Amino acid sequence: MMRTLPKLLPVLLLALALNAASTVYWEINTYQEFLKGKLQGLSLLRDGSLQIAPRSQRLFTSDQPVIWSIARSPQGHLYVATGHRGQVYRIDPAGKSELYWTAPEPEVFALAIHADGSLFAATSPDGKIYRIRSGAPSEYFAPKSKYIWTLAFAPDGTLYAGTGDEGKVFRITAQGTGEVWYETGQSNVTALAFDAQKRLLAGTEPNGLLYRISAKDQAFVLYDSTFPEIRAIIPSADGGLYLAALGGAFSKKQAGAAGAVSQIGSGTMVTAPTTTITVEAAQVQSGIEIKPKADAPKPAAPTTPQTTAVTAPIVEMSGVDKSALIRIHPDLRAETLWVSKEENIYDLAPSGSEILFATDSQGRVYRLESDRKPTLLLETREGETTRLLHLSDGLLAATSHNGSLLRIGAQPGDAGTYESPVHDATNTARWGRLQWRARTPASAKVALRTRSGNSSRPDKTWSDWSAPIETTGAQIASPNARFIQWKAEFAGKSGNTPQLDSVTIAYLPQNTPPIVKSVTVTSQASAVTTTKASSSTATNAVYSITVSDSTETASTTSSGNPTQTVTRPVNGQIVITWQAEDTDSDKLAYSVFFRGEEESEWKLLKQNHTELALTLDADVFADGRYFFKVIASDAPSNPAADAREGDLVSSLMLIDNTPPSITLTTQREAGGLRIVVDAKDAASAVRRAEYSIDAGPWMTLAPEDGVADTLQERFAGLAATVPAGEHILVVRAYDTAGNAGLAKIILR
Repeated sequence: MMRTLPKLLPVLLLALALNAASTVYWEINTYQEFLKGKLQGLSLLRDGSLQIAPRSQRLFTSDQPVIWSIARSPQGHLYVATGHRGQVYRIDPAGKSELYWTAPEPEVFALAIHADGSLFAATSPDGKIYRIRSGAPSEYFAPKSKYIWTLAFAPDGTLYAGTGDEGKVFRITAQGTGEVWYETGQSNVTALAFDAQKRLLAGTEPNGLLYRISAKDQAFVLYDSTFPEIRAIIPSADGGLYLAALGGAFSKKQAGAAGAVSQIGSGTMVTAPTTTITVEAAQVQSGIEIKPKADAPKPAAPTTPQTTAVTAPIVEMSGVDKSALIRIHPDLRAETLWVSKEENIYDLAPSGSEILFATDSQGRVYRLESDRKPTLLLETREGETTRLLHLSDGLLAATSHNGSLLRIGAQPGDAGTYESPVHDATNTARWGRLQWRARTPASAKVALRTRSGNSSRPDKTWSDWSAPIETTGAQIASPNARFIQWKAEFAGKSGNTPQLDSVTIAYLPQNTPPIVKSVTVTSQASAVTTTKASSSTATNAVYSITVSDSTETASTTSSGNPTQTVTRPVNGQIVITWQAEDTDSDKLAYSVFFRGEEESEWKLLKQNHTELALTLDADVFADGRYFFKVIASDAPSNPAADAREGDLVSSLMLIDNTPPSITLTTQREAGGLRIVVDAKDAASAVRRAEYSIDAGPWMTLAPEDGVADTLQERFAGLAATVPAGEHILVVRAYDTAGNAGLAKIILR
């Protein structure tokens, strides 16, 4: 231990020095924190670590805006339906692709493969179901519905179709032969599947109801979702179900357009030609009859089809669950396995005991195991991942960017990168060291880079990425700035992949000065004598002068005007209080100064004061007008060279402790006794005068010039007839500060 201590001592001293300088640490080490960054060729494991993702390759690009559906024939051919030109492509087992068929309608939303290998395609809007053999199409059935969203073959070979805008399920038994099998009363039937007992399941929109249809016009609602739409249904081996539900972040949407848009998500700017169908309030209900009555009102008639790109108005609500992965147990218990406020879930695919699902955010593909902890398997970063198809040798993912089809294998790739979210240091910062925790097997490594800038989003004004840092604890070379970002580069070989568990950046933000928000000068007592020009008698009220950093002055009472009244401490003390703040949460020390109105230099009253108030005897100030200044310093939390200050000056305050001097003369007249008062004050204007005879009531004297507003005033008045005998006449005069000067004479 003694031999180790000298080596540890510099590290300990450095840590103490950094703490004294308010070092800040930005660390990413959890699943949710890593999820905010950008993954390229990486997976985010459920324990919150990064590793190289399964190898992916582009199998096909259609150069169309989106892939709506994919299907695989028993012979191994893949069929891909795209929008908005109604094109269907075929990809053979060797990977060779060709344009297989172009539909008369612009959208092919659904594909299905018959056991004999025939391809069935559903078109929209106002479309039909076509059977295509060897590239030759023939019309198979026309449901006379605005949209055909989904197709599914029953185990006996019967074809079912889910449609909109009237939410009907059709059963088609032969070419040209079909019937309405069930009317849901919803606007759209968005998903069809068969459970383990070969019973038909239908997911709907806009009430998010899941139906089990047992026979014609006979159904049972298995689940009433809190989300508007059931997008996908996957049966599990134990008799349960997995559901993809979405649309929870939309407080308002128009049903027909919403159905078309929801196929690719709110973030995609390409849509099918849409028909706007208004859903009446009475139709959007939480519980509806399994089979509508014959005279039940139908949805409003559709308007003329439009060939516009962007859909009906959608109002998105923040902080609301947007989509969810739901498990329906065999006993019909519902359990939410995954929920998101940021991502829409689009499709599901089973993979043994696991379930795979795709979302719109960065085209993500997730894997969820039985413990309900998700692994972000891959970010395709090609728009939305709209469809998934699980194969024995991997996974197919369809995206909306150029209508691409990706094959995701089981073995990890050789490389990947991760870009962290941008971190805001709130001010220009001095970067410290970059540290991380990683597990690197043989022939695998992780290297990190950093860059910095002063704009919230990286642009050409930012620094270039630094040289790769391959050793944890190295000094960051990026220039000092407000924002910083790091990138991790992964390299693996022969299936070995490194894992990154956490990354920490130490930095010292530039110290920001404290702010003095307000300065208040008042008396310590709760009652302060105040004088108003219009008042005839002395009044007691609390009055204080407050100056804030907005330079506004306000009174704490509801009467009077600050320019007409001033404070006079009853107990001879003045209290100076202030408010201050520091954005760095530094400890603050205060210095308080004063200066007279005619003075040019500040005089120190108190230094290194830690309280937010200072009490002073008013007698230490001569009569006059004074300013008070408070300086806040963050020196207690910063080195002397980095300490900053902020200050604020109070409004001008009058201190007047001396009463006016009075000269009193009287003269008897026929009408009574004339009283003349000459009052003079050295500091503030004389405001009023009054007299009392023999301790009687105070009577006001009028100023001779009509207005009492100068340092010297004459007041005069005619008192009532004074009876014969000896009497005492007392006169008092008030200055602006409320000081009263007294004079007395004896009348005989």
